[in-house]
Amino acid sequence: MKMIRPLLLTLCSLLMLSGLAHAKSDIPDFADLKAQYVEDHPGKGSHAQYWEPIPIQKYWNPRNFYKPPATVTGEVTRAACVSCHQAVTPGAYHAWKDSGHANLQRIRDMPNSLDARYYKKEKLAEVERQLVKQGLLKEGQPLAEVGCIDCHGGVGKQSIRHDQDLVMPDRAACGTCHTPEFAEAESEKNQEWPQKQWGKGHPSHAVDWAANVETAIWAAMPQREIAQGCDMCHYQQNKCDGCHTRHTFSAAEARQPEACATCHNGVDHNEWENYLTSKHGTVYQTQKKNWNFEAQLKDSFTQGHYTAPTCQTCHFEFKGEYSHNLVRKVRWAFNPTPAIADNLNHPWFQERKEAWQDTCANCHSASFGEAYLTAADKGTIQGLKVEQEAKKIVEALHKDGLLVGQKTNRPAPPAPEKDAAGGFFQLFWAKGNSPSHVERVYADMWEHDVIKLYKGIFHANPGGFTYTEGWSELMRDYAEIMDANTQLRERAGQKVKTSDAASGDSGLGRLALGVVLLGAGIVVLRRRKP
Repeated sequence: MKMIRPLLLTLCSLLMLSGLAHAKSDIPDFADLKAQYVEDHPGKGSHAQYWEPIPIQKYWNPRNFYKPPATVTGEVTRAACVSCHQAVTPGAYHAWKDSGHANLQRIRDMPNSLDARYYKKEKLAEVERQLVKQGLLKEGQPLAEVGCIDCHGGVGKQSIRHDQDLVMPDRAACGTCHTPEFAEAESEKNQEWPQKQWGKGHPSHAVDWAANVETAIWAAMPQREIAQGCDMCHYQQNKCDGCHTRHTFSAAEARQPEACATCHNGVDHNEWENYLTSKHGTVYQTQKKNWNFEAQLKDSFTQGHYTAPTCQTCHFEFKGEYSHNLVRKVRWAFNPTPAIADNLNHPWFQERKEAWQDTCANCHSASFGEAYLTAADKGTIQGLKVEQEAKKIVEALHKDGLLVGQKTNRPAPPAPEKDAAGGFFQLFWAKGNSPSHVERVYADMWEHDVIKLYKGIFHANPGGFTYTEGWSELMRDYAEIMDANTQLRERAGQKVKTSDAASGDSGLGRLALGVVLLGAGIVVLRRRKP
């Protein structure tokens, strides 16, 4: 027995070391990651000839547009950066001064393994290993701090020429130290939809700038100060401070739902509003004072003492693992489409639904999770059917030349945009009778209201998909479109046939929607009568 115990301890140690070695080898090479990132980056995109960046855009896409200011010239040292910005931009200075970047020794000296932040000791060691591998740190040399110059000039630099070398950090700059997280985030680009419902990697943070610059109306708009409002969210492909706010870069802040709220709100993706007014959000708002956001997401319900999910605990998780790849469970994506609805039984979608059920199982029974997700799928499909019926009406009016002003007062949209009935561009451009009123109603219907129904039901906000938003709004849109169809066709001397909707075949007169009563843990089916 005396011999066996040391042997077992040795074996365990070897297994642990081999596990660490395996974990290290799983991290992609930073140089390869950066090269691929640069190659993939779209810059100004395929519509580049139609627009020029305005000054503020150098901050949304620093890789392509940032140039150092000429106001400070010559060589500046590491210490000079800190002392100067302490006086010139005290807010930025104090955010950094209180951050982990400025206090690495505090992490090394953390004595208590029960502290939720204790994982940062290994995280710091991992960063140092990456820097050694890249030749930016000597073997055994501790990283003293991450100062202004490390991010804005290069890791380990002691001085830079301010008017020539200064940069605004992009994703790759953060990836120099945070290589695993950089690799995770970039891996979103590998997602492929089984029936090509979306292009490779879309929709995701990893290609959100590409989605921006490849949108024709964004490039076409002469109002560049308005168009750049899209950039203020669609820059996650470019940099990391959309979630990890500079200059604190707090992981604890980024784990809170408010970190998502700046972008995930509003008429076309009102996740924040739905979350807050769901039972999940109610628990968060009333109990968050007892939660510890310093805990890693994988420990959120144990060390963090969470009693409800957050955006992050749901969307970063996949089969028990947490990652900066947020699309591993994506099914309906940004907006519902027939190409998705018609393929939900495909194994690709079914496996992801099962992964969501596993996520729900952190708090709910398996039967509850399956019942709710099925109700949410069916409710989304019911809303999609309404929108698709209206789409046929609007497209037929356009095809028949019956839209108001279509033959007399319909200017073409600016290049490279192409005219289309109820197109996305009609939310951002109007001239004469382009768009006509019925088209604008339909654009709101497919790009706002059916999405709000989908977001409301999947985020368990009853009013978000029944009365306040979603279904009720779809009914209003539908009524306006059908009224316009009758009026325009009768004006043209055409007789309007009784629609399937009037005969009840389309199911618009009756709706079964699953409304979750999370407190009771049951699903109530309510009937809507005409």
